[in-house]
Amino acid sequence: MLLQDKKILLAVTGSIAAYKSAYLVRLLVQAGAQVKVIMSPGALEFVTPLTFSSLSGNPVSSDFTENKDQGTWTNHVHLALWADLLVLAPASANTLSKMATGQSDNFLLTTYMSARCPVMIAPAMDHDMFLHPGTQDNLRKLQSFGHHILSPKEGALASGLIGKGRMIEPEEIMQSVVDHFHPHLPLKGKKALVTAGPTYEAIDPVRFIGNHSSGKMGFELALALADAGAQVQLISGPSSLNVQHPSIELTRVTSAAEMLKACQDRFEAMDIAVMSAAVADYRPAHVASEKIKKNDAQITLELEKTVDIAATLGKLKKENQKLIGFALETENLKENAVSKLNKKNLDFIVLNDAKAEGAGFKSDTNQITVIWPNNKEIQFGLKAKSKVAKDIVDEIVKLF
Repeated sequence: MLLQDKKILLAVTGSIAAYKSAYLVRLLVQAGAQVKVIMSPGALEFVTPLTFSSLSGNPVSSDFTENKDQGTWTNHVHLALWADLLVLAPASANTLSKMATGQSDNFLLTTYMSARCPVMIAPAMDHDMFLHPGTQDNLRKLQSFGHHILSPKEGALASGLIGKGRMIEPEEIMQSVVDHFHPHLPLKGKKALVTAGPTYEAIDPVRFIGNHSSGKMGFELALALADAGAQVQLISGPSSLNVQHPSIELTRVTSAAEMLKACQDRFEAMDIAVMSAAVADYRPAHVASEKIKKNDAQITLELEKTVDIAATLGKLKKENQKLIGFALETENLKENAVSKLNKKNLDFIVLNDAKAEGAGFKSDTNQITVIWPNNKEIQFGLKAKSKVAKDIVDEIVKLF
């Protein structure tokens, strides 16, 4: 995970944008971070501490005493020194002013002044407040402290006006956090398309032609690409798998035709496309409008070829785009894989032996051979599919 064991202290101030911070906590936790939340008195008017404690798995701090009757003291210094990164989101104009002038009249500000870690600030306020010379002076001063300012966006504001002051989205804050800890990710700024799973080709309203692909390899590839810094479009056929990653957008399809369209719609904007789906080679030429009754001893299905998605993208591929294909074979393994590599204009192909023990559909492991156009090949041993995905992504990185 990109933020495994990173300690993030999230400071939430009094702004309507505080509700977005709940989603930010979820994204950080999903990426492996340890998250603790502190709230200003004003923030308590917008979101309850219970929301943040439930999502983070840690108590929320908003005052110097946890229990005023018993006088239990919350140690703001220990909390501040615990953090690897302090993120203020949303940061109100009032809090920005106090930070810039060294005021510490609440628990959040005192914790901020005790912090030794880097500070990231996502302002949120009305348009006129953001543009006010006082706010702009405060932001410049905070920037001079070495703090990273995540400039707000233009858009609809709580006042009903349209203007600059809207806090950037949690996904954008998350990306800034990732960039802070991983400034040199090898695929940072790249866009990747990944296909995964089977396709189902309808025979009638309740029956289909399909295969045993689970989609595990494709989903692991999407995660590995995202962890390398890419923004990933994952197109999956029918699969029980799901993915939660701020850099992955999942689109579900059913048939080969639907997967083809989804790929064509996105391919032009992509730097990388990895065709790991087990797309049906044939589909019924005629789909019955009603369920076929079991009246006859035999039925005959007329099948027609589906469009080869990898080959279609190979014809559209530009010089700066990288296209990777898969070949699942049972005989003449390398010969068949090399044929596909050349016909489909691939940058390299990943060969699977369908008969190899522990490889292929549904398994949690896989064993691959990567073959390049110059006949160079690299054989990898049997590994977990997550590690196989990392090996494939390492080869993709070499293309750039």
